[in-house]
Amino acid sequence: MYRKTIGFAVLLVLCALHALWSGVAFAATDAAAGAMPTAMDQRVRACTSCHGVQGQGRRNDYFPRIAGKPAEYLFNQLIAFRDGGRTYPPMGYLLAFLPDDYLHQISEYFAALQPPYPESDHAAVPPKLLAAGEKLVEHGDSARGIPACIACHGARMTGTQPGIPGLLGLHASYIAGQMGTWRSGTRHAPAPDCMHTIALKLNDSDIAAVSNWLARQPRPDDPRPAPASAARLPLACGSQPQ
Repeated sequence: MYRKTIGFAVLLVLCALHALWSGVAFAATDAAAGAMPTAMDQRVRACTSCHGVQGQGRRNDYFPRIAGKPAEYLFNQLIAFRDGGRTYPPMGYLLAFLPDDYLHQISEYFAALQPPYPESDHAAVPPKLLAAGEKLVEHGDSARGIPACIACHGARMTGTQPGIPGLLGLHASYIAGQMGTWRSGTRHAPAPDCMHTIALKLNDSDIAAVSNWLARQPRPDDPRPAPASAARLPLACGSQPQ
């Protein structure tokens, strides 16, 4: 059973690699022939085979929503997977030899999409836990030096241009898992790594509270990221230079 699982995983990676590199090859052939470039929806098949046809995400912890997030944020994540700032072997294999210009095209493609959000989490959790999550998201904890999530991710929690992602449309287990990688240092962002600084101040109960509250929020009327703001962030953040 283990060998079959490993074999399937390898096959999935190989198929995804073929799809992504086919897009690169088609683009190069078209350019040489003077033809119109291949449509991006064909060139990103390796992405949509996992993240959904419009990047809307899947009902699991491995393939989150990527549609509608700021292009610069998406580009930073692709660079991180390619260069080791984030570790997930299938993504690393897919991106290992792709140039920055091509990653910018992928990022801009998905940033422009706004498909419906996936269904919110509905599993029963203690109301006290949700109340604690709402407090941290909207007000933070000044006594512990924890800023409110909305101070960076926007009042509607849809992200802020050019490099801060939205927090809606993600499963609680995915959010909690990413917070764990920020806290452990296995996920990195451009220095100063503000999320690592914040995550170190969060305990397991904080992470459970925030992730469960966020995962239960409805889609906002306007799901687009907030425009870039001249207001200073609560702390220096390399992914959103001031």
